[in-house]
Amino acid sequence: MFTGTAVFDLLLPGDSRSLKAKRSYVRPIVAALRRFEVSAAEVGALDLHGRAEIGVAVVAAEASHVREVLESCERLVATRPEVELLSVRRRLHGADD
Repeated sequence: MFTGTAVFDLLLPGDSRSLKAKRSYVRPIVAALRRFEVSAAEVGALDLHGRAEIGVAVVAAEASHVREVLESCERLVATRPEVELLSVRRRLHGADD
């Protein structure tokens, strides 16, 4: 069994000056990520209006499948025109960890 996580650090548009506006950008991204059958949620920068951190976790029998899914998630977030992907932190955990 392998588990993988990724945290996406996002810069939101200038009009996200309230938590409600921030949520309007974050919610659709989280919903789109969940189509990859991963757990996804906003996990950081909760009090900052112009930034967001979205975390993703996946479990699979093969490490290659975990990498594939996380790469697909990263591509999805990177191609969203309304946000800027600043950084990605990925981790892969295997049975020996």
